[in-house]
Amino acid sequence: MDVSRIRALRGPNLWSRHTAIEAIVSCPETERVIDDMPGFEQRLRARFPQIGFLQPDGGTQAVSMAHALAAAALALQSQAGCPVTFSRTVSTLEAGVFQVVVEYTEEAVGRLAFSLAVDLCKAAFDDTPFDVTPALAQVRELDEDVRLGPSTGSIVNAALRRGIPYRRLTDGSMVQFGWGSRQKRIQAAETSHTSAIAESIAQDKDLTKMLLHAAGVPVPNGRVVTTVEEAWAAADEIGSAVVIKPLDGNQGKGVAVNISSRVHIESAFRAAAKISDEVIVERYLPGHDYRLLVIGNKLVAAARRDPPQVIGDGIHTVRQLVDQVNLDPLRGDGHATSLTKIRIDEIALTVLSGQGLTLDSIPAQGVRVVLRNNANLSTGGTATDVTDDVHPDMAARAIAAAQMVGLDICGVDVVCNTVHASLEEQEGGIVEVNAAPGLRMHLSPSYGKSRDVGEAIISTMYDDGDDARIPVVAVAGTNGKTTTVRLITHLLAEKGLRVGMTNTDGVYIDKQRIDTGDCSGPRSARNVLFHPDVDAAVLETARGGVLREGLGFDRCQVAVVTNIGLGDHLGLSYISTVEDLAVVKRVIVENVAPTGTAVLNAADPMVAKMATSSPGAVTFFALDPQHPIMATHRAQGQRVVYRDGGDIVAAQGDFEKRLPLSAIPLTRSGGIGFQVENVMASVGAAWALELDWNLISSALRSFISDADTAPGRFNLFDYRGATLIADYGHNPDAIAALVKAVESIPAKHRSVVISGAGDRRDIDIRQQTEILGEAFDEVVLYQDQCQRGRVDGEVIALLREGLVNATRTRETKEIYGEFLAIDTALASLKEGDLCLILIDQIEEALAHIAMRVKETA
Repeated sequence: MDVSRIRALRGPNLWSRHTAIEAIVSCPETERVIDDMPGFEQRLRARFPQIGFLQPDGGTQAVSMAHALAAAALALQSQAGCPVTFSRTVSTLEAGVFQVVVEYTEEAVGRLAFSLAVDLCKAAFDDTPFDVTPALAQVRELDEDVRLGPSTGSIVNAALRRGIPYRRLTDGSMVQFGWGSRQKRIQAAETSHTSAIAESIAQDKDLTKMLLHAAGVPVPNGRVVTTVEEAWAAADEIGSAVVIKPLDGNQGKGVAVNISSRVHIESAFRAAAKISDEVIVERYLPGHDYRLLVIGNKLVAAARRDPPQVIGDGIHTVRQLVDQVNLDPLRGDGHATSLTKIRIDEIALTVLSGQGLTLDSIPAQGVRVVLRNNANLSTGGTATDVTDDVHPDMAARAIAAAQMVGLDICGVDVVCNTVHASLEEQEGGIVEVNAAPGLRMHLSPSYGKSRDVGEAIISTMYDDGDDARIPVVAVAGTNGKTTTVRLITHLLAEKGLRVGMTNTDGVYIDKQRIDTGDCSGPRSARNVLFHPDVDAAVLETARGGVLREGLGFDRCQVAVVTNIGLGDHLGLSYISTVEDLAVVKRVIVENVAPTGTAVLNAADPMVAKMATSSPGAVTFFALDPQHPIMATHRAQGQRVVYRDGGDIVAAQGDFEKRLPLSAIPLTRSGGIGFQVENVMASVGAAWALELDWNLISSALRSFISDADTAPGRFNLFDYRGATLIADYGHNPDAIAALVKAVESIPAKHRSVVISGAGDRRDIDIRQQTEILGEAFDEVVLYQDQCQRGRVDGEVIALLREGLVNATRTRETKEIYGEFLAIDTALASLKEGDLCLILIDQIEEALAHIAMRVKETA
């Protein structure tokens, strides 16, 4: 078994809406049917009994080694606790070659599981050892390391329930919600609204106390010290048990409570001084430790926190009891689990000493041994939910404390005997205010009810019903994508929106190009949605990006499929037929929002079939309003866009809106058929986005298809009285459409300049010149710089073969170099002639043509 071309599909893709690992797996004949591999399945199950069915998709084809690999990669993740359910193994046209697809929730984990699955299958085949226990542990540990922690995860899950998209910005806990200008960010329990000044105040515990005291909030008295002597002096001034903690600490680090002896105070000071140069000594408040969580202007959760402790049994030492407690699977070393393991350190030893104990002491049956005087979960404490018991006056004090500091999300630490009474009644107080508070104790308390604090946080960021999305239009098809993308962008821009656009020319933000090259893939789409100055996005969605990585978005408001026709790029990446290509192009339709619309070409059978895959509405367009699909769709009260004489008509039921083609320059008064279709597709998208019809009419009137507005898309030039047309037509369908368009333009003599892309099939390259040979008097063939895997002369030879039976072409020239070929064609032009130049290097070729036109002006 050979595994190659491993890809991470990071968005909805050809196979499913799940993120997935996709690999090409080649199996020799001996591995294509495991029933013919004596003992293999038994050895595989002996090494991994939980592997499950080897053909989980329920297919009927023979189970191969590739199927076993997919089942193993999925089961390794599932048994490690990852929520994955989908895998698929598909035979390709090559014997013994399979596409294996396995869902993942974390890419690094999916890749690791796939690698381990390969090792497992090979071990079973070779009958060599494979220990699945450490393999599962490796997957589990990596998953815990890279997945979002419980606090951030709860907020992300709340966002997902509302349909709000998210994107991790780092390997840590920084996350972006929403798209474009609607985006907001969090980092753990901090949001875009969290003030840096408020956070700084919360870190300065002395300043916090001063502000709270000024607001009338009960706080313990004390002061800041920098030396052991000052610490002892401050404790002496207080005259009772004290708390010692770092001035700017967090998570309970370096905190010691209820201490009074000099030796304990000195030890506690040294521990706190390791974290902060300045240390607070304040009066110890007796009672329980409570954490009150304030979000916005509401108290949303409260928990009593108990310090890490063990209960004696008269048999085991303190050290052994701690080890037993730490065996609890709910306890971990970080924040991925509900509880944290109890740590043995200098503070724990000091606290034990205060109880007259050491680690080797054996507490009597039922004796409670405290390992720390603070109750933070991060130091091994436990939490009991008390949200429903909090006295209204205490809740009001907590809210006042948060607002005085200025935090939108605030953890207020209270020490008092009970939450059933106000702080004043029981001489309790607020001892600390925390920015970015941990949410674990409220999400998964040790005892009591879980609180959905993630939803509470999202509610402060977004109003009910707000999904933080901007309008997204995805455009796919064989031809016309870029023009359609540019026209839809123009329509949205006329509304005053800042539009992000991706296409084969680059990435544009509000008409400014920020990236160049072919940017029709998912990475460019994500970059547009990531940009804060984008109010709407129009994304050209090419097949290559979908196959390579999936979509760059989870769903779109509008999906436009212009056509499939005879297809393009067939024979690449196991897409061999137009049916295969249609499945790839259909991905954007499958991921239309339920409230969105698919705009589909009714005249193209492959596109029309996609209607059943749309979760939202469907608008059909076609030149012929009497097309059966168009007529049926309109009769059902659905939207259609068609041509009626000199108008484009948008119709639904009794509603009709006519757009005169004479007022749409892109179509040359309707003379360029394929541009009429591009306009119809764009109108269907604008209608779906509820743009005003007057705005649509005005925008269509102002869209000019020149080299600046739509480079390489039927750009016209006047050259010494001859008509030049530059276009990036590069497949038989495009060539046929161009021929039909130029036939409407009078000319004495017609010539064409053409090369061919080497990554197309031989038949596709030949067919282009077969079409041109029927329409042009002269053909100039050229070989460009990039042959895409072809040897020198091979493409020109195929183009020449296509002209063998040409009925019109009388003269053929062969040139090496695109610019030289253009100059050769221009040299023979006379007034009244027409020359179609099929350019390859769009910008460079257009600049060259413009230069030659300027020279003759």
